[in-house]
Amino acid sequence: MSRIRFVLAGMAIAALAGSVGYVVGTGLPGGPRDKNAAPATTAGQPTAEAARPERKLLYYRNPMGLPDVSPVPKKDWMGMDYIPVYEGEEDAQDRGIKLSPQKIQLLGVRTEPARSRMLSRPVRATASFQFDERRQVDVTVKYEAWIERLLVNATGEPVKAGQPLMLVYSPAMVQAQEEYLLAARLRDETPPDDKAARNDADRLVQGALARLRNLDLPKTVQDRLVRSGQVNRQFSIAAPIRGIVMDKAVVEGMRIMPGERLYRLVDDSQLWLQAEVFEQDLGLVKPGQPVEIAVNAYPNRKFAGKVAFIYPTVNRDTRTARVRIEVANPDGALKADMYASVLLNAEAVMEETLAIPDSAVIDSGRRQIVIVDIGMGRFDPREVRLGARGDGYVEIRDGLEEGETVVVQANFLLDAEANLKAALQSFTSPPADHQSHGQGAPK
Repeated sequence: MSRIRFVLAGMAIAALAGSVGYVVGTGLPGGPRDKNAAPATTAGQPTAEAARPERKLLYYRNPMGLPDVSPVPKKDWMGMDYIPVYEGEEDAQDRGIKLSPQKIQLLGVRTEPARSRMLSRPVRATASFQFDERRQVDVTVKYEAWIERLLVNATGEPVKAGQPLMLVYSPAMVQAQEEYLLAARLRDETPPDDKAARNDADRLVQGALARLRNLDLPKTVQDRLVRSGQVNRQFSIAAPIRGIVMDKAVVEGMRIMPGERLYRLVDDSQLWLQAEVFEQDLGLVKPGQPVEIAVNAYPNRKFAGKVAFIYPTVNRDTRTARVRIEVANPDGALKADMYASVLLNAEAVMEETLAIPDSAVIDSGRRQIVIVDIGMGRFDPREVRLGARGDGYVEIRDGLEEGETVVVQANFLLDAEANLKAALQSFTSPPADHQSHGQGAPK
């Protein structure tokens, strides 16, 4: 009886196993005919998902495009998840600065496109007036004399050319006049038919007159001596030029010697303006160049001059060179040592070139940066290489293309924001061991 029960139990187990196999083999759920079922895989065969290479996670960025990143998953203040950024997915939105229209307006951002233009560069310098060295004269004599009357006896007094300065007595000049009269008397007493003696007498007369001329006896005194035959004991010393007395070294009654300076006269109808031009501007200054001059003493009056000479040395302390400018001064309004500022109207210093306003450049000393407007509220700091400057613009030699728009106002604020973003990225960038494990996106 127990044997029969054992046989029946085995038959029941076999029937149950057959029904299970039938179910698997038919189109019932879980079978191979189920269209929604996943295909079977054999042992050791990788799936398509497993075969896809893992991407390297760089960081998580703000979902609203704000300059904020995180090495780990997080949410912003609105509860939105930060977006993972994988290697190769960086774009322009992850670089530079992105601002809303309201913030752009609040900051007062103003832009201007880079354009080709002709640059000219006026040179400005400080200067002071000096007397023209070629218009200064010392009054001296070639004989010993005594001043009997001083006619011009004050420093700074103006004089005219030929104006008597003093009356003097000179024994040497009296003797020279007497020698002339003696030679003239000898010539008159020589018989006309004795041509040899007459010629010798004429030579003595001409020699005596030449000596008087060489001693600078005034022409009027010479003529009076020839006409009257009388010696002039006293005669005057006249001013050789028109000007002002800058130095007076004599007083009435004093004895004067040959070569001694009595007066120094300066013609101030034309002055020199000595301008201090910076070394970097010397290449723009040329002789004959017109100059506009402004003087503090006459704020409503402009003076004109021209460059006459550029001195061959540069001051090692101030790094400036002296430029001599000649200025007409017919009315004597300009004075020596008077302060002035000059504007040298330099012509165009280069051919047409790409340029942007000076205010667009942020110069740190080591490099020059401009903020480029790349559209849609995005701004990209970019390093450029500069050239010459002029008219409020600066030449761009590298870093910009014509037509690109640069920020010319509030660029320092944008640069500060860009520096803040770079600092945040450097502080929040994922560590190397974290990135090397290829962490995936947040769940």
